[in-house]
Amino acid sequence: MLSQYSFTCVERFMRYVQVDTQSDPQNPAAPSSEKQKNLSKILLGELIEMGVDAEMDEYGYVYGTVPANTDKKVPVICFCSHVDTAPDCSGTNVKPLLHENYNGEDLSLPDDTTQVLKVVEFEYLRQHIGSSIITASGNTLLGADDKSGVAEIMDMANYLITHPEIKHGTIKILFTPDEEVGRGTAKLDMKKLGADFGYTLDGGEQGMLEDETFSADGAVITVHGVIAHPGYAKDTLVNAIKIAGEILAALPTDEFSPETTEGRQGFVHPVRVEGLAEKATIEFIVRDFTRDGLKANADRLKSIAEGVLQKHPKARMDFAVKEQYRNMKEVLDQHPQVAEYAAEAYKRSGIEVRKQSIRGGTDGSRLSFIGLPCPNLFTGMQGIHSKKEWIGVKDMHKAVEMLVNLVQVWEERG
Repeated sequence: MLSQYSFTCVERFMRYVQVDTQSDPQNPAAPSSEKQKNLSKILLGELIEMGVDAEMDEYGYVYGTVPANTDKKVPVICFCSHVDTAPDCSGTNVKPLLHENYNGEDLSLPDDTTQVLKVVEFEYLRQHIGSSIITASGNTLLGADDKSGVAEIMDMANYLITHPEIKHGTIKILFTPDEEVGRGTAKLDMKKLGADFGYTLDGGEQGMLEDETFSADGAVITVHGVIAHPGYAKDTLVNAIKIAGEILAALPTDEFSPETTEGRQGFVHPVRVEGLAEKATIEFIVRDFTRDGLKANADRLKSIAEGVLQKHPKARMDFAVKEQYRNMKEVLDQHPQVAEYAAEAYKRSGIEVRKQSIRGGTDGSRLSFIGLPCPNLFTGMQGIHSKKEWIGVKDMHKAVEMLVNLVQVWEERG
């Protein structure tokens, strides 16, 4: 345990989640929403106030440095979390609620009593009986993804600054915008960051250590129909909207989708449909843990669409695939000490290590492939991207303790 230390991560978290930082996938600007910078500015001010050398760039990235206090030559370690919240659920007027001494019963949220945290749905609640949990009020998400990670990193920095007896190498702090829309590293200045290895704080249950993610692509099907005046359209009009609907209807309903897969199964998932009778587009995300599986899923999607188009010879289709991110394990397997040192820090904190593959991605997926091997550590967040999002206070405290232990492991092993 951290001796004689008053944790500030919960108080910080309760403040941070009240700042609306929802990102916008339809806006190509960087950041995708200017309001993300509102939290970045707060973090910048707090870092400077605690004595951390920090700056914020024009894109909303916050860079901080806690200088080394050891004579050893230690790799520079970065801790990263993202400031934005998901577009899936409103992040406006978040009202965080601290439920002290949680009693283990289902919990109805006051601003929308139809939103109920049910123990049968969240078994992990049982591990927080007698402790405190934090929820939103029922109308919004909470924002634990990933403001819990932000708060825990801030608390770690504060601890290191106020406890110089803890020996560590140079520590870099990075807060990114737009992770939830897949652009968390798009404008990152790796030279400015100047780190050798990193960790994202963007995971769930206490003890989870994630060193593998999906590989991910985006796919876009564009259907080109034949337009005609609807009053004189017989044998001429080919409606692209209807063909797009047929493509969606042709997708398997018992496999190949997020709602029918688990474990190491990949999927294809339509996320946006837009169009007119003349031209319609369908946007998909494509996921698998292997590159071969990823390609196979994209090829299958294309084949399904081509099968539909065969029934409409006057129409045509464009099919485009764009890389999004790749499985971090490809890089982390070349640097096994990064995950090993994290596992040691977990053990020193009295935490059982549970390695897990992420059915998704983090900033660490991209960071790993641009020169910063970067597994993902737990924060405690649960029910993310929903009005039932919650987090346990004791998990947040343990995360800070683990981070302090982690920097010491790196210093000891050099």
